[in-house]
Formats: sequence, structure tokens, C-alpha cells
Amino acid sequence: MTSAIAKGPFIGQRHVQSLLLFACIAINYMTKYNASISLVAMTNATAANPDFPQYEWSETQKSYILSSFFWGYIVTQLPAGYVCKRFGAKATILASTLASSLVGLALPFTLKWGDWQIFCTVRVLQGLFQGFDLPAVYAHLAHWSPVEERNRLGVLANSGIDCGTVMAMFVSGLIATSSLGWPGISYITCVLGLIWCFLWEIFGANTPNTSKFISQEERNFIHSSLTKKEIEDSDMPTMKSIPIPWKAIATSIPFWSLLITRSAELWFFSTMQAAIPEYMSGVFGMDMKNNTLYSGLPFIAMWIMAYVYLTLADVLLNYKILPLLVLRKTYNSIAFWIPAMCLIGIGFLHSDQKILAGILLICITAINAANMIGSGLNVIDLSPNHAGILMSIVNTVSSVMPIITPLVTGAIVHDEANYQQWKIVFAISAVILIVSNIIYLIWGTTNLQSWNDPNFLVTTNSTSQLFYEEGPSGSKDVAR
Repeated sequence: MTSAIAKGPFIGQRHVQSLLLFACIAINYMTKYNASISLVAMTNATAANPDFPQYEWSETQKSYILSSFFWGYIVTQLPAGYVCKRFGAKATILASTLASSLVGLALPFTLKWGDWQIFCTVRVLQGLFQGFDLPAVYAHLAHWSPVEERNRLGVLANSGIDCGTVMAMFVSGLIATSSLGWPGISYITCVLGLIWCFLWEIFGANTPNTSKFISQEERNFIHSSLTKKEIEDSDMPTMKSIPIPWKAIATSIPFWSLLITRSAELWFFSTMQAAIPEYMSGVFGMDMKNNTLYSGLPFIAMWIMAYVYLTLADVLLNYKILPLLVLRKTYNSIAFWIPAMCLIGIGFLHSDQKILAGILLICITAINAANMIGSGLNVIDLSPNHAGILMSIVNTVSSVMPIITPLVTGAIVHDEANYQQWKIVFAISAVILIVSNIIYLIWGTTNLQSWNDPNFLVTTNSTSQLFYEEGPSGSKDVAR
């Protein structure tokens, strides 16, 4: 009987990489979404710290500020996959996080010169730089995650989204009401980003083969766990040489179903993240501290539930209770359909039902945490070799959603205290969640796609050329 495979240290370098990615995503998501809290403090100084300037910005101007990050974010999504292949995930993530942090530090000093327009400019630049992050994160995970630990390491890294959102909603509110005021939100977030860059430069590595700290046992474990094609492509120089099967990707129905599903998720998430502070303030008249608490609790619950879902998924997969495909579709259905029903219900709540609204918001976001295992890691299932490129495409398309949702909300909600207007906003998100999950249930898959093969284009072209040379009847004179 063969002995168990040695996996290396209990906390190995694959865990270190995932933790570093977690911290990176958390910091960048705090940067991405803290504007919704900053705006409350900046436009209502008495609710935060009156020692700092207050700005009289209209709802339209605030909606521009909230969506402006994604004007830049969407531009760099598609080239991000190529840049990652060309320079490696480590350099790509380092450069994007460093640049985003440095730009963010300038906001408090430049705002008095350019008003809301400079706020938009800073956020556009941050979006441009951060657009490189997630595609590189997924490409990095594809090289470091053994197949049996893919959910575990992937969810650990991506739970940085929930952590970052909590910090954006909860910690940012505490900072805004402290002696640091709203400028402190930028200072603290960006300094954390700079500290992370220092740690990443030391411990980050593109692949197990290039890590200075990994044990030979752990390196062998990761390589033996991956499929043969993944092992062949485990080094970045090899990855650079793999041609991208653009036509196959563009005509892949499983990929299109994933694209639609992830776009729907981001519509829902951006609507909730941007709307909750205004909804709680307008309909229920909450002050800054209570608003921060009620706005942050749903995302704290989401963060906690991400690990609950992960633990359950490990049990279901390890004991072969559910195959991966059934697990993904079940989780995604839970993450989409139950929150959709709750969203419809929350639209009927009145101003005297604050506690019930808070409970529903917590349930909606906590249950939605299952989406990461449901469809969030599906790009690696479809094609580990092109995970960065696939994530670039997914993020490019889905990043249109956070641009649109604040504008849609601004167009519908003219009176923040009018729950009837918020009902429409929540109903739209509910319908999008329901329809998109139906599409994922029908066409989603976890099967490794044929175009993941590094030789896919060579084989396809050779087959076509052979058919042409021999001719339909087998004559070899056709091509000559």
C-alpha cells in the first residue's frame, strides 16, 4: 500500500500565497468601496466629524463619484490577462496595488482644488490600476492551488472581498467619526496598501518552482495534484508561449453562462454596497454611527458565512456526497434565489420597521456568500491555463455593472426617504439574480474545456490543414 502524499508544512507556502492574496483583495476592496461612507461624512459633517470640510454635492454628483472608480477599472480588465502572462502575477499585483495606494494618498490634499471632479479623477486612476488585480489573482491561484484544495484556497483568498467590504463599510465609518475624520479613510487604507506591497515583494512568488521558501515536499504535492497539462504549464515562461484561443473562448457556451452569472452577482453586490448606507439613512433616518453599524453587519455576516460554506463544501466533496458540478450549481442557486426573494420583501418595509430591515439585509448578504463556491471559482474549472484571461473578460464585462447601478439608483431614487422608490431598485436586482441563475443551471459546467490544452490551436490548425491538403475525397493534390 502506498503511503500518504507528503504535503509539506501544515502552513505551507500555498497558504501564505492565499493569505497574501486575501490581504491584497481586502485592502483594494476597501479602497474600491469606502467612497460610499466617505460621501456620507463629506456631505454631512455633523454626522461624522465637524472639524473637517463639508461639501454640497448633488445626488447626481455623488452617483458619478461612486461609479467613477469603475470607469477606469473596466479599461484595464481585458489587457490585464495579457500583462499577467507577460510580466507574471507577482509583478502585476505589486505594481497595481502600489500605484493605487500612492494615488489614494493624494486625495485629501487635492480635493480642495478640484472639488467633486478631482474625487472622480482619483477614483478613475485607482480603478485603472486595480483593474489588473483580480485577473492576476486568479492566474496566481491556478498555479498554487492543488485540485483538492482549490475551493479552500480560492475562498480564503476571495473572502478578502467580504473583509474589504466590511472595512469599507464599518471601519471607514469609525475612522470618519474619529479625530482623523474622512481624510483618515484614505490615509489608513493607502498605508496598509504600502505595507502589503513590502510583504508581497518578499514572500510572493509566481509559481511553486520560483518560490524561495517552499519545501520540496510541498512543491511535489502541488505538482502531483495538478493535471498533466497544468504541470506542463506551471512556469511563467511556458505560460507566455501558450497562444490564447480567442475564437474558442468567444464561442464557449459554458463561459458565456459564467459571464452572465458573474455580471448578475456584481450588479447585486454593487447595488447592495452602494445603496445600503443611503437606504438606511433615508428610509430609517439613521445617524452616522448607527448607519455604519447596520451597513457593516451584513458584510460581516457575509464574511463569516463564506467560511461556513467552505467547510460544508469540503465535507460534501471529500466524502463524495456531491460532485463538484452539483455543488457549484446548488451553492449558486442558494446564493442567488434566496436573496432575490428577500430583496422583494425588503422593498415593502416602512420606516418603523428598522430592525426587520436590518435582519433581512444581513440574511441577504450572508446567504449570498455561497456565490464564490457556486460560480466565483468556475473560471479555474474551465481553464486553469487561461484563468487570468478568462477573469479579465469576466471582469471587463461585469465591471460595467457598478458603473450602471449607482446611475440607475440615482435615476429611480429621487427621495431617499421614499421606500416605494427603493422597492423598484431591489426588485430589479431580484429579477436579474433569478434569471441569471437559471442560465447557469442550464449551461454551466465544471468540465475542463478542450481549449485549455496548450496545443489546442496547433492541433486545430493541423487538423484543418490536413483536411485541406487531402481534400474531402482524400486527394492530396487539393492543396497543391
